[in-house]
Amino acid sequence: MKKADVIIVGSGIASLQLARHLRKDLNVIVLTKSTLRQSNSSLAQGGIAAAIHEDDHPCSHYLDTMEAGRYINDACKTLQLTTEAPGIIEDLIKDGCQFDHDKNGSLLLGNEGAHSYNRIVHGGGDQTGKRIVQGLISKLTGNITIYENEFVYELQKDITSRCCGVKSKDSAGETHTFSAPHVVLATGGCGQLYSYTSNTESVTGDGMTLAYLAGAEICDMEFIQFHPTLLYCEGKTKGLVSEAVRGEGAVLIDDNGERLMEHVHLLKDLAPRHVVAQTIYAHLQKGHRVYLDIRSISQFEKRFPTVSSLCKSIGLSLKDGLIPVAPGCHFSMGGIRIDDVGRTTIEGLYAIGEAASSGVHGANRLASNSLLEGLVYGKRLAQYINTNLSAHLRAESQRQYHKGPYSLPLPEKEEIQSRMMNHVGIVRSKTDLLLHKEWLESFPIDQLPYFDLSLLTIEQVKLLFMLQTSWLITCSALEREESRGGHFRSDYPYEIEGWKLKQIVQQRTLERREIDEQIKT
Repeated sequence: MKKADVIIVGSGIASLQLARHLRKDLNVIVLTKSTLRQSNSSLAQGGIAAAIHEDDHPCSHYLDTMEAGRYINDACKTLQLTTEAPGIIEDLIKDGCQFDHDKNGSLLLGNEGAHSYNRIVHGGGDQTGKRIVQGLISKLTGNITIYENEFVYELQKDITSRCCGVKSKDSAGETHTFSAPHVVLATGGCGQLYSYTSNTESVTGDGMTLAYLAGAEICDMEFIQFHPTLLYCEGKTKGLVSEAVRGEGAVLIDDNGERLMEHVHLLKDLAPRHVVAQTIYAHLQKGHRVYLDIRSISQFEKRFPTVSSLCKSIGLSLKDGLIPVAPGCHFSMGGIRIDDVGRTTIEGLYAIGEAASSGVHGANRLASNSLLEGLVYGKRLAQYINTNLSAHLRAESQRQYHKGPYSLPLPEKEEIQSRMMNHVGIVRSKTDLLLHKEWLESFPIDQLPYFDLSLLTIEQVKLLFMLQTSWLITCSALEREESRGGHFRSDYPYEIEGWKLKQIVQQRTLERREIDEQIKT
């Protein structure tokens, strides 16, 4: 058994931000399923949203976030997030992070969907996540030990039901035990549950299932964001085409060159992601193709090196200025319920980043708020743990396991992904959801809490976790009998009555004016 003061499961921006700000006298262990630099954070092409410009304000950022989240965000937490955003950017700059600047030396602020101001900070064009990850890694100190290719399959609790450690398997299948009074899940989302996704291969919702099996509260799992523009070729998605491309003037067109979003939403191509994704999906379902027209963007390859490299890697020429796109799973707004510092409903267990449901995203995340959330909550949790170290480990509680059999009938990963895309994807219905729930329950996921997972292979456990997380999403999608944000039900297609929506918009407009007046005075 290896002992530590803090165990962090995952190695994305939330994890690295936490490790970076923990006290240097603490023994910190980071366990990552793959390698330190292989995470969604490293792939993040978008930037960080922060109200930095003199004409902008955190309250305006807050209102945009609430509107994108369809007004079910936790209002207090959302305002706290947007208020802390400028300070996060200042911290990163002080740490040496290289962001993009305009010709006058000021931060270059871009625009993305559903933002009312240019407030997106980028690094290296579309390499923001990679730059921040590299910067945070460079700040890690000797008190932090990193174990790569370590798959955590179980959370341990002591006799008082406090989380006190984890069990894991290495790449050779050997089992290890790590103990600590503070255990943090920063495992990311669940994009790889779907056949079309922008997420890296390791992101399959493990943290959500780990917490659920341990008895932690899970919420809002039905809210899955599908990014409108993934590179689409030969029936498969090949990677993300950043929303910043549309922020710079690219537009969506159909086979005939007609603009898709012209009469769909007031913000047109920069409408909230769920609106754009559903519009593209409807066109694809009719047998049409959809393209991102980039011809209006000068020096595209210099401005978007990651997207350009991605297109070249599959032999797609940018000479015509058209990139074929389709929507795919991008972000989970739900997850492990946490408070304003990252505590879950189990003492000693914390969650940050996409694995957590903090309440700041509501039903649909505003563009470029994901890196921001990870950085804000990573720093907050570090400050909390640094001043709350009095917890002591007690004897581990003994779990009662089934003795077998362990020759489980499990589906292939690709079958899970295909069924999730078809039945619990961009458009859902009660019929499809019930069919999928029945299929998921044909596997022994109800017995997961009683399995001795150390007797299974890593691949078996991964598949069981994928099935369990899929079940959580499916059940949540069945329970919410309305369409809202990233959750669209074809049998309940109207999110809210028109007059109510108009009232809300009018109220938000009034609030914005009042805020602007307060700023002036």
